[in-house]
Amino acid sequence: MRLATWNVNSVKARLPRLLDWLAGTAPDVVCLQETKCPDGAFPVAEVGELGYEVASHSDGRWNGVAILSRVGLTDVTVGFPGEPGFPQPEARAISATCAGVRIWSVYVPNGRAVDDPHYAYKLAWFAALRDALEPEVAAGRPVAVCGDFNVAPTDADVWDPALFATSTHVTPAERAALAALRDLGLSDVVPTPMKGPHPYTYWDYRAGMFHQNKGMRIDLVYASAPLATTVRAAYVDREARKGKGPSDHAPIVVDTDPPAVDTP
Repeated sequence: MRLATWNVNSVKARLPRLLDWLAGTAPDVVCLQETKCPDGAFPVAEVGELGYEVASHSDGRWNGVAILSRVGLTDVTVGFPGEPGFPQPEARAISATCAGVRIWSVYVPNGRAVDDPHYAYKLAWFAALRDALEPEVAAGRPVAVCGDFNVAPTDADVWDPALFATSTHVTPAERAALAALRDLGLSDVVPTPMKGPHPYTYWDYRAGMFHQNKGMRIDLVYASAPLATTVRAAYVDREARKGKGPSDHAPIVVDTDPPAVDTP
């Protein structure tokens, strides 16, 4: 299975690029974030021509997540039990079973600033996600949690840690929330970078940050043991960040040989 995750920063604005990328990269399953597209307006027909089924969860203004699959798409679940809101639950999580693998596409709240209520919301959201994932991982099934986590796991995942010392995305509490997910039995599938030593996945649009490779690794793939042990390769597709009108994130592509698992 070729699995990918990509914060597209508006599926409508990025549709030609998305379609070209799907045709050229040929992932079996794609997790998208920040689709910013009402479910009824998602380009189902366009991606369907490339063989993909779609499960989408979006209110059309901000946020929005989706799963595209050409290897089956069943047991679709929007959100998760206990998911907190701000004040109402937002379109930040969707999960489905694809070829026996439980796939999650998540868009973790940004947090904004450490003293902002959105930061407390972010930590609460992480805690609820952990609770939702625990029984799935404990059941011993292949699980992949993919998306924009809005946290850099280590200082090596930030181009200049000193600049972020008082900001979100690098705080001990956020990193502890990631560690709590890993403690369930999930492994961080670290991709190979296409430039430099760091597999950054996000670069701000401003001030030539991308060309200077001043980025962050905040898009992640967390895999349960039955899936993680079958990973053959993983890379950041930096080429997708180039050219006219890209997303500010690059996709991660993971190649696996998951074991055959009966769908529950």
